[in-house]
Amino acid sequence: MLCRKPNYLIVMLFLTSCLPSLGLAQNADADSESKLRIIVFGAHPDDAEYKAGGCAALWAKQGHAVKLVSVTNGDIGHWAMAGGALAKRRTAESAEVAKRLGVASQVLDIHDGELVPSLEYRRQITRVIREWKADIVISHRPWDYHPDHRYVGVLVQDAAYMVAVPFFCPDTPPLNSNPVFLYSSDRFLKPYRFEADVVVDIDSVFEQKVRALSALESQIFEGGALGSAEFTASTPPASQPEMRLDYLRKIWADRSSKEAERFRAELVERYGAERGKAVQYAEAFEICEYGRQPTPAELKALFPF
Repeated sequence: MLCRKPNYLIVMLFLTSCLPSLGLAQNADADSESKLRIIVFGAHPDDAEYKAGGCAALWAKQGHAVKLVSVTNGDIGHWAMAGGALAKRRTAESAEVAKRLGVASQVLDIHDGELVPSLEYRRQITRVIREWKADIVISHRPWDYHPDHRYVGVLVQDAAYMVAVPFFCPDTPPLNSNPVFLYSSDRFLKPYRFEADVVVDIDSVFEQKVRALSALESQIFEGGALGSAEFTASTPPASQPEMRLDYLRKIWADRSSKEAERFRAELVERYGAERGKAVQYAEAFEICEYGRQPTPAELKALFPF
């Protein structure tokens, strides 16, 4: 069972000049040492986009390298289709979201609903993190309603030490140092509730996130695995793209505003009273006690918004 993590300080506003002095991006190539490399894992081709799409866009706007990874291919995530055709469709949707956010994407060829915390998959996750030369790794927490979500959390935790061990997966060069690992937010209470260490104002990229997510047609407008013909008929058709954006905007305005209200005190501490109280939309993350433990100063540099 996991030990409780320490109570970290909420990060304050960041001065970009501190990046080189803090020695971040030390896993990246020499010509880009001032740039961060971020990898976000989700269980399916929509999870990473939902949880961190706003921050992904913010990092990308500053020239940092971001990759959104789906650990399964989503091949049973629809009520009317499945198999290779659905996996191909959802991979294309995920790639389009990433393109609109200005980031990279990857979908692993693991069947939806069949992810297990095996040695094979631990090696696969370790290789993906190493190949991206990640400074920051984000994933689900290892307790969730969906087994694929839970096991993504377990697998990423299991890779948190191994990414720097030379003779584990020796075919892929180990990282020079351990990345900072974080969890994306959720509302599950046991064994302990999500505790935000970093809460980010995504107001400036909210519209970009909405427009990016609109590419997830099989999930948003057709209902995914639990959808139906009736649900699909109730959503705006593809011939009405502005209606679709309005529909999606309302959904995400509700979700992201609830996130901002949930962590209003943290937003005020991070941005100051005037801005913190005005933030409409937010994304939040919790530091995993595995991996490198950042100082408050390093946290400022990891989230340079």
